[in-house]
Formats: sequence, C-alpha cells, structure tokens
Amino acid sequence: MPEYDKLVRDRIPEIVEKNDQRPEIHVADAEEYTDRLAAKLREESREFADSGEFEELADVLEVVYAILDHRERTLEDLEAVRREKQSERGGFADGIVLECVEE
Repeated sequence: MPEYDKLVRDRIPEIVEKNDQRPEIHVADAEEYTDRLAAKLREESREFADSGEFEELADVLEVVYAILDHRERTLEDLEAVRREKQSERGGFADGIVLECVEE
C-alpha cells in the first residue's frame, strides 16, 4: 500500500473507497493541522511553480482559504494586509528584478 502521510482534501477518503480501496486516515489536532497546512501550501506552491498550470494555482488558493479559516481570519483581512503592503512597497506588475545593491 502506498504511503502518503500528507493532508488531503476532505473527500479523498470517500473517493478512495469508491475505487474499492481502504484508506487509513486520522484527523489532525490543531497543532498538527497548522503544520500540515504549511506543508500543503509549500507542496501546492511547488506544483504551480513547476507546471504553471492554472488548476495548481486554484489548489494554492484552496490551502490559503483553509489557513484563513483555521486562524479565524477572513479573505478581507488578508486583502487589507495585501493592499497595505502594496501601497508601501508596490506590487509585482512591473516585473522588476533586483540583481544587487551596491554599498
């Protein structure tokens, strides 16, 4: 049996069972869930970076939503922080690459 040891979407056990397989699962406690969400964000970000596929970006966003929910924050909270940082430091629209800073 393949081992995964990673956070998966809520319906994955049901899908596995429909394929006549038996998943072994547990529900993470709060501390483990925090760690697993961070690992999942890294995983999904890598997959998007490697493939550039739009669907992978949707997976990144799904993890972001889960993190917000777990932290009892909202997308509006996140957007406010994003806007503040954009106002202070700019965004990424111009494609500027910093090569070095001379001293």
